[in-house]
Amino acid sequence: MSDHKLHVLIVDDELPARQRIEDLLAKDRRIEIVGSAATGDEAVEMINRLRPDLVFLDVQMPGKTGFEVVDAIGAEHLPATIFVTAFDQFALKAFAVAAIDYLLKPFDDERFAQALQRARKAIELEQVEQITKRLLDFLHEKPPQFLERISVESRGQTRIVPVSRIDYITASGPYAELHAGDKTFAVRERMQTLEEQLDPSVFFRIHRSAIVRLDRIDTLLHRPGGDYAVRLKDGTELDLSRARRDELAQRLGIK
Repeated sequence: MSDHKLHVLIVDDELPARQRIEDLLAKDRRIEIVGSAATGDEAVEMINRLRPDLVFLDVQMPGKTGFEVVDAIGAEHLPATIFVTAFDQFALKAFAVAAIDYLLKPFDDERFAQALQRARKAIELEQVEQITKRLLDFLHEKPPQFLERISVESRGQTRIVPVSRIDYITASGPYAELHAGDKTFAVRERMQTLEEQLDPSVFFRIHRSAIVRLDRIDTLLHRPGGDYAVRLKDGTELDLSRARRDELAQRLGIK
């Protein structure tokens, strides 16, 4: 490996994130960037076609997620992979156990160098397939841990929003808006992905465009025309899907 350039593929749906990794890799003459992908489907196609030695793989992407890319490729064909995530829950609970390494956004140059060195060592020692099989076993056998914090990037800064502060979440185009008290934070994530990563004993998806913290609900409303809504303790009213009304009532102990 010492005389062979490391062929690297970068996968992230956000251009600035891809450029950040490219800039860091450009400092190492032993590395050749063979491509970059913005979606999971592109990642699968490029991994199969280019056979890179190493992939930097974003976890949260629209369409096919990083986990689904791993499944699609399989242990016997997946290159050495460094996961990149804004959700430390996954990084600390899963990747540290089963992956070659992970990068928690925002990461600094030193942490990036550590992850790259660890991946290079795994490749040199031909440990990649063994590590990948362990990762696949972990993903298939263990349920994901629930989120405790969500990283939110805005105007060049990253804020950490504790999930315990979130009252409700609403969809806004490609973004989800986290409502915490009088503050609103936009995060580029699908509602379904957030729903799967939040504790179902604490949060409930009342509508395709809204997830609510159960203990924030004050009243179930029956609107004229047969529509439903919920009123939160701060007075906010949100649409409630008819299909989810009975389940929500049951969760709240309402007959």
